[in-house]
Amino acid sequence: MKRLILAMSFAVFAAPLYAQSGSLAPPRAQWLDLAGPRFGVTVLSDGVVAKLAEREIRVNSAVSQFGWQWERQFFSGENNVTAVSEWVALLGGLDQGVVLPSLSWLVGVRTKEGVEFGVGPNATPAGVALAIAAGITIRAGSFNVPMNLAVVPTKAGVRVSMLSGFTLRR
Repeated sequence: MKRLILAMSFAVFAAPLYAQSGSLAPPRAQWLDLAGPRFGVTVLSDGVVAKLAEREIRVNSAVSQFGWQWERQFFSGENNVTAVSEWVALLGGLDQGVVLPSLSWLVGVRTKEGVEFGVGPNATPAGVALAIAAGITIRAGSFNVPMNLAVVPTKAGVRVSMLSGFTLRR
């Protein structure tokens, strides 16, 4: 009886392994590094404008953005979702003679179709907050054009940014 139970245990636990085709090792994860310029506009709520004014930074409610993005995509196999980690460094307000630095680290996902979503910390002279971003990346061969909308809610108010740019696959 013990031998029968032992044999059945081996059969039950070995069945999933037997059912798999090909190598038993999982596919190796791969990554792709992309970087490129970013530009756009950020709309600041009245509370954010007032918070900046407290720090002797006077700007209108809409400021230009110009900067650079470093991105790493992690993917494996034929799956339709890619994990993405990116750093975005921006200089805002240059159109108004002001330098408003901003640094964001976003972690998220991108589908095979280019739809993307990410979340992560953001630091500016207006304070530190959590950024939530969504958008789409349009691909044309090795040329990528991201279009993203980011929302950064803070105690002082909300910042909403629309950014675009490009990257080239090497």
